[in-house]
Amino acid sequence: MFQTIKEICGSAASGAKSVSTRGWVRNHRPQKNIAFIDLFDGSAFESIQVVYDPTNAKFSGCEKILAGACIEVSGALAKTQNGFEIQADKIAVLGDCPADYPIQPKRHTLEFLREVAYLRPRTRLFQAIFRVRSVSAMAIHEYFQERGYIYLHAPILTATDAEGAGNTFTATALDLEKVAKSGKLEFEKDFFAKPVSLTVSGQLEGEAFALAFGKIYTFGPTFRAENSNTTKHAAEFWMIEPEIAFADINEIMDVQEDFLRFIVSYVEKKCPSELAFLEKFTGVDLKSRINNCKTAKFTRIKFEDAINLLIEADKVKHFEFKPTQGEDIAKEHEKWLTEHFGGPVFLYDWPKDIKAFYMKLNPDGKTVAAVDLLVPDAGELMGGSQREEDYAKLVNRMRHFGIDEESLSWYANLRRFGSCVHGGFGMGFERFLIYITGVENIRDVIPFARTPKNCEF
Repeated sequence: MFQTIKEICGSAASGAKSVSTRGWVRNHRPQKNIAFIDLFDGSAFESIQVVYDPTNAKFSGCEKILAGACIEVSGALAKTQNGFEIQADKIAVLGDCPADYPIQPKRHTLEFLREVAYLRPRTRLFQAIFRVRSVSAMAIHEYFQERGYIYLHAPILTATDAEGAGNTFTATALDLEKVAKSGKLEFEKDFFAKPVSLTVSGQLEGEAFALAFGKIYTFGPTFRAENSNTTKHAAEFWMIEPEIAFADINEIMDVQEDFLRFIVSYVEKKCPSELAFLEKFTGVDLKSRINNCKTAKFTRIKFEDAINLLIEADKVKHFEFKPTQGEDIAKEHEKWLTEHFGGPVFLYDWPKDIKAFYMKLNPDGKTVAAVDLLVPDAGELMGGSQREEDYAKLVNRMRHFGIDEESLSWYANLRRFGSCVHGGFGMGFERFLIYITGVENIRDVIPFARTPKNCEF
């Protein structure tokens, strides 16, 4: 019976003698009287070494096996200084691989690996990254499920733009050749009889379910047609968005803090080998980063007070972008704040004109109950708010931003039909992965990145 490498290494403790397994060749080093194959199967981050005698007739032709080939191996399991090895008595090639296989046993550049994204999961780097991604996703689900949240599958096709930025992908069944010839885009003749786009957020639908179930979360793909080529932006990315009834801004911050501490601790426990490899590869002190997140104080400071601190600091530091009351902050400001306080920072009560229409208007009439969580080395990781629960105030905000009231009448009506204090936050999944893996480019923490002029795989 064939076993995975993970099962083999686990069963070794019980005295397993003979094993059979299948996998892919990462490296093959044939010598005169002995040969070594580095074999992996994806069941564990670690590979296993296969040893055979190339002078033995039963291994005739095995010296021609190249990196990338798929093989099956049977033999005796032996303990070594570095773990375990299989002393083969049989090797069979299931799928041969030619010499022009792109993933050779050497260190490739990340740029090159993006060009062969369908093969890069076979490298140790991306085995580590995507195992951490999988475990992180499980941590997120466990956190919310253990605390009684309902998992909402928010729609991907939507007639609303939650962010109001307009950077959406239009979804249409219209014949685009006919549209080009006529010069008319008649949405009334389209599948939904109205303009529809790919979602940028599941928040609005999440609020509807939170006002029925109390606590919900969405976790799924979102899309933004923002023509940006930075290391932090992609056209398709995943978002985690909890919504909580009866929670004000302070309770939202409590959840954000508890949530982040939980998932970094979970990943640290489940992926020690992967994190150790990533730390060595990136040169980032991931142990300290994770420990800071687990143990440091999460400072809470109002936006106005933070800007005053930055203005004072600017007299000595001279930021590239001058901090100004009423305006957004830059990356350098986020970095200074987390360094100044020695850990994560909640920045709350933002100027109303630079935040979304649905955020709770504070009594001062100038700010909204919005909050961004800044973390050391990464800057903004989460953004959230207490939502406006007053119908009249919400409608006034919609008019102020020029938002179509009819298309969002259902959302406004939530405030008429049993409204209550409520709030939530969002965290970009890939932004978290960049933070916990130390890998700097979002293209390297998404299996198949969708960026401007790039949708090949």
